[in-house]
Amino acid sequence: MRRTIATTIAGAILAAALAAPAAAQQKEIVYMTPGLDLPFWRYLSKGVEKVAKDSGYGFQALDSRNSAQTQLQNAQDAIARDVAGIVLSPTDSSTAPSILSLAAEKGVPVVIADIGTNSGDYVSFIISDNYEGAKGVGEALAKALEAKGWGGDKVGLVTISQARKNGQARTKGFRDGLKAGGFTGAEAGLQQMQAYTADETFRYTQDMLTANPDMRGLFVQTDQPAIGALRAIRAARRQGQVLVAAFDGIPEFVDLLKSGDIVASGMQQPYLMGVRSAEAMMEHLNGGEPDKEIVVPILVVTSENIEEVLPTVKETVFANEVE
Repeated sequence: MRRTIATTIAGAILAAALAAPAAAQQKEIVYMTPGLDLPFWRYLSKGVEKVAKDSGYGFQALDSRNSAQTQLQNAQDAIARDVAGIVLSPTDSSTAPSILSLAAEKGVPVVIADIGTNSGDYVSFIISDNYEGAKGVGEALAKALEAKGWGGDKVGLVTISQARKNGQARTKGFRDGLKAGGFTGAEAGLQQMQAYTADETFRYTQDMLTANPDMRGLFVQTDQPAIGALRAIRAARRQGQVLVAAFDGIPEFVDLLKSGDIVASGMQQPYLMGVRSAEAMMEHLNGGEPDKEIVVPILVVTSENIEEVLPTVKETVFANEVE
């Protein structure tokens, strides 16, 4: 009898172990991001975390602090721990192949969330339609400039790295949007972010305003740095004389769009991108084959439509962090 009971218990334990998926054993999904100090990456991280945990996996976000070397080290550490999968937002497209190569050697699947890679093998690439989003922003800014009688003046750009494929797409889309919107003026200059901070863009904007007294528009290609641009415009006492367009979104943008301090912002939906990234990873881990490229639409939010789109923005852009 004892042997029968013991055998039954042992068999039940063995059956449960064999039936338990890898997820139940708390293998991790790791999200590697350029920098969690930017709200965009934090919101994207929350989307990955939600799906990973709902699927029974552990989760960890690794901050690269905008350093390619730090991101490579994070990748090496994660791969050494035999994580179930990596969701990667590269520091830039030229450094991603090194991480993809390391992961491929050890059989660790990688989903790329935004920015893109110049080469390498990956499960799926989740990307916003940066070109169309920036084109819509360009058109909105051109319309606002024309309404002020400034359609022939100058517009400056403060961009994310142009070594990133999404940065290239935003710049081209914005320029094409200005042209499509009837803007006939000139470019006041282009400065590429390195630190991605409000203080850095404050300095860039100050320099542009000093060098271009006839600058009437400015496009800042990500969220928090746009606050630095607005500060520089106020410091130069040029409020109401320079129209600002932005990209991405932070909660402060809601009131700034309502007041017209920001004319338009091409808001990616980072929380939704994180969800789609993790869903693609889960499909792969469960034996499926997700689409090689998954495009998430960009919301072109303006002073005119902010009230209408705000419920969607709160969920898919701000990860429900805003009341």
